[in-house]
Amino acid sequence: MTVLVTGAAGFIGSHLVERLLQVSSDSIIALDNFNDYYDPDLKRRNVAGFASHARVSLVEMDLRRGDEVRRLFDEHEIHRVVHLAAYAGVRFSVASPGVYVDNNIGGTLSLLEAARARPVERFVLASSSTVYGRGMEAPFVEDRPLGIPQSPYGATKRAAELLSLTYHALHNVPVVCLRPFSVYGPRLRPDLALSVFAMAIHRGQTIPLFGDGSVRRDFTHVRDMCDGVIAAMHADGVVGEAINLGHASPIEMREVIAALERHFGRPANIERLPPRPEDMPLTCADLSKARRLLDYRPTIDFADGVADFVEWFRREHP
Repeated sequence: MTVLVTGAAGFIGSHLVERLLQVSSDSIIALDNFNDYYDPDLKRRNVAGFASHARVSLVEMDLRRGDEVRRLFDEHEIHRVVHLAAYAGVRFSVASPGVYVDNNIGGTLSLLEAARARPVERFVLASSSTVYGRGMEAPFVEDRPLGIPQSPYGATKRAAELLSLTYHALHNVPVVCLRPFSVYGPRLRPDLALSVFAMAIHRGQTIPLFGDGSVRRDFTHVRDMCDGVIAAMHADGVVGEAINLGHASPIEMREVIAALERHFGRPANIERLPPRPEDMPLTCADLSKARRLLDYRPTIDFADGVADFVEWFRREHP
């Protein structure tokens, strides 16, 4: 069996490739375009542990180049696709929405077209909790009507979901859409809040805190996320479904800062800034569907997860 993992050099993608090498005998095509949204050298380091593995083929490719994607499918008998590649970042999407439309929708379309021409056994799309939009009643239930996404990033992730489900309805592409909630852990992207806060405390710099710190996020450890993805690659009865992958235990941002202060043994210097309109005040996953369809049961609570993250951070930034 051969699995194509897109975005394989990213935070989640690199963890998933490593986990697949541990729990399966599959061959893996690890695809990434190594763009400069954040330092490409960090992505090169993410793949260093498996780039030369006998079961891994590392491919540098832009998914928007449909002819190259189709050629990849022609040259390899791909059985399953896990589509993690996307331009990420809510804030940057407000400033540069075209980049997100081009990559997140255009790249997904190229991949779906290839999977349509060369059918696969499963097409797992990584969507986002941002598709729920402001005003959703917590916890967020997959099959309730969705709100309007608060950012172009969220809008493009919802568009990618709809496009994927359309290809399932029209062309029988066996799509399952996963909605991750605030995934964190070692190798976390440097632009995400937990990384920004940790770096500021580590260096004695100012933490930018938007709002009063009461914004709550459903932090989900990357190991739990990978368990959910692998289950979705194989489970019966999930094609055509959208499924949350969260922890169902939202944490206030001021609690996140307090936890980091304890681990670093120094107080944070906080600069309070006005709330950002693109930020949802709360994310919280209902996990009933994930438990029923994927037997998904997250095991890493935030206290243990943040300790794991800080241990990695200290090694990376002595």
